[in-house]
Amino acid sequence: MSTDLSIIGGLHHGTTIGLRYRLVLPHTALRGRSGSRLGLGAGASLDFHDYRDYHPGDDIRHLDWSVYARSDKEVIKLFREEVAPHLDLILDTSRSMDLPQTPKAFAAATITAACATAAAQARCSRTVWLAGELLTTIPNSHEIPSTWPPPRFTSPRSPDSTLLQSAPPLRPHGVRIFISDLMWPADPTPLLCLLSNCGAATVVIQLLTSDEESPQPQGACRLEDAENNNYADLMVDAAACSAYSQALIRHRDMWSSACRACGATFVTVTAESLTDQHRLAPLELNQVLEVC
Repeated sequence: MSTDLSIIGGLHHGTTIGLRYRLVLPHTALRGRSGSRLGLGAGASLDFHDYRDYHPGDDIRHLDWSVYARSDKEVIKLFREEVAPHLDLILDTSRSMDLPQTPKAFAAATITAACATAAAQARCSRTVWLAGELLTTIPNSHEIPSTWPPPRFTSPRSPDSTLLQSAPPLRPHGVRIFISDLMWPADPTPLLCLLSNCGAATVVIQLLTSDEESPQPQGACRLEDAENNNYADLMVDAAACSAYSQALIRHRDMWSSACRACGATFVTVTAESLTDQHRLAPLELNQVLEVC
């Protein structure tokens, strides 16, 4: 498992990278609660929107007295609302997200911190959820990510079982980003329906190491399941590596198709690409983040 120092390093690295970006916000994210951006509905900003008839119980401060004086008609002024877009950021904290002697946990912390920082750059509020054995939040996730306590990747459960059992109260009309290796066999559709329900945009980021993406022949090996610590003695030869690669392609195609069906964006990231780079090119290319 990675040390806290490695994960803290990822949070610092991600905070620095995130300052280059803004979170891309679809227009449907700009509605709902009072806040900082001009929205689509009626609210209380200074931008006049429309009139409607007065109903008992309405705030009389919104009566248009000039219309009443001219026509003896009681009407209420409506204004376009100002709204604060929101990001719900969900991080898979299962054991497979922290493979020994790999930068996977560092990269997971980097992506999480970068997306959170980019949300702040877009004047977007945020909640960071940790999908482990239980669903929790980072207590001070509204603060600078470099000050967060390091997440622990210790859960033996896949995050879909946790999320489907304890659905998080995701903000309506918000942006949702899910960071995981997606390395479990279940149908992704129920989870994607949960994440995309009433949301403005959903992004699924698959994070794998280079060895997970393209394993090399190693001969006779004892392989350990990162989640349950079970062992298997296998011959990892060229044929086994080829079969694995084909299975990974099918698995990614399943997730990509399910994301398209739910209107979600599917992005793949290699952990090693984040250790010495100061940009998130896959998130730029998929218009999840934009350079400030």
